[in-house]
Amino acid sequence: MLRFLSVVSAVVIALSLSACAISAPTPNSAGAPDVADAPDAAAVIEQFGLPGDDVVEVIDRLDELPLDGRPSELLASVRSDQLVLASGGRDASLPMPADLTYVSLAPYVTETHECFFHSLTTCLGEMGDERIDVTISDAATGEVVVNETATTYANGFIGYWLPRDREHVVTVRQGGLAGETRFSTAAVGPTCITDLRLT
Repeated sequence: MLRFLSVVSAVVIALSLSACAISAPTPNSAGAPDVADAPDAAAVIEQFGLPGDDVVEVIDRLDELPLDGRPSELLASVRSDQLVLASGGRDASLPMPADLTYVSLAPYVTETHECFFHSLTTCLGEMGDERIDVTISDAATGEVVVNETATTYANGFIGYWLPRDREHVVTVRQGGLAGETRFSTAAVGPTCITDLRLT
């Protein structure tokens, strides 16, 4: 019976990581899933030549890969509190920094998709390798957290490490187009923002 439950759990985890996760977590699933220990994380990270066990370096490296360099056999889902990794029947996770979380933005003009947890190896946005102006502010105080001109990654996203437990407003501009949306970096907040339409 325990083996059956383990197999079922592995299948559920694989399915939830296989593309952009579109559902918000339930109260019982907002915390860390029981899929990780340090040896497994080290093995998965080493298998794909990722930079040690520093979650910031691992996420930054994966999100910046060219499309044809993204390992299709690795599933990597960014959660508010952890990075969940799955490959070859092995599941692992790395904890996020206590004061920061990673949020990926996919601005678009004509086409988007639903997403809640960003998948570093499978999520695709419309505007890959495009120059955009990004401003992110604290919605409560107006403090500007990000103000830069950046190039989206090959997957059409641009990612930022942001302070936890805040409401943010993001504005993206490109030429004469602009779009704005709000999001939260609370414990049950999204890590994948795909409603940022430029008009």
